[in-house]
Amino acid sequence: MFKEFIEKIKNYNRIGVISHIRPDGDCIGAQVGLSLWLQKNGFEAEAFNDDDVPVNLEWLQEKFTVQEFDIEKIATFDLLILVDGNALHRFSHSDNWYKGMDMPVWMIDHHPDPNDEFDLQISVPGASSTCELIYNLYKEHNPEQLDTSAAMALYTGIITDTGSLQFDSVTPETLEAVADILRRGDFKPNIVAEQVFSTKTEAQYKLLSLALGTIKLYESNQIAVMYVTQEMLKETGTTNSDTEGFVSYPLSIAGVKAAILLKDLDEEGVKMSLRSRSDVDVNVWARQLDGGGHKKAAGAWHPGPLEQAIDDVIEIGKKQLKKA
Repeated sequence: MFKEFIEKIKNYNRIGVISHIRPDGDCIGAQVGLSLWLQKNGFEAEAFNDDDVPVNLEWLQEKFTVQEFDIEKIATFDLLILVDGNALHRFSHSDNWYKGMDMPVWMIDHHPDPNDEFDLQISVPGASSTCELIYNLYKEHNPEQLDTSAAMALYTGIITDTGSLQFDSVTPETLEAVADILRRGDFKPNIVAEQVFSTKTEAQYKLLSLALGTIKLYESNQIAVMYVTQEMLKETGTTNSDTEGFVSYPLSIAGVKAAILLKDLDEEGVKMSLRSRSDVDVNVWARQLDGGGHKKAAGAWHPGPLEQAIDDVIEIGKKQLKKA
């Protein structure tokens, strides 16, 4: 899988590693894991993201620092490697961030339908996570380099992108990777789980309480919708980043095949997180709303207002249910 990658990367020295905007555990874990691999193999590596690292992932900054997105600095590297995203526009809030740069851009990702705009791409849609792919890089090159810091970063990405190994993207190879990661990293799973999942604040639970009150079921209880408004955020003193994981609540309702969490951003529109636990393909669903992702998990956007966004997403969902 990484044979060409390992051979060609010898032609570069200074390498910038960029993870996608609105970062999650998989993209930060993969970014840290890859940056440490580069560092161990004599490359000068630096990591960047155009958003802040979420609070529950800040501890990974102790393993390798993810810097603020700096176009001028990024333009000085010999090579850019983009992780956990398959289109250039997913890596900055500025669609034309790469304009004027002439270094090659490589990609490592597990999302379907990658854009044909990379000089080299490791694209494996069947993988559970991008962190599982980075594990394979270590395995193919020199598994002895997988130390505790890298192992904890990769384990973080795998468990966050698989619902703690619950999703159908998990394969025997995924579990074998996790076993090897824990063995080589020499840490207990609870150490990472507590950092990632046990950081909720009282304000976040107050916000969750308000959001749970908005849940409504559609199409014979097969689609569940939950939303968060700016008023809720102001009332609880929270931000949109505090809604991480909320969509799992409506999805867990008996009989629900797909769930959508809508976040009303006022003039910026409505951001949506779509999840499926059936044959409903939310990636196809999201692509009709200026988004995309995986079959079971995707993101989308609507210009608003919130009521119209709900109507439109349900209308598309009806067609997806029929296809499923």
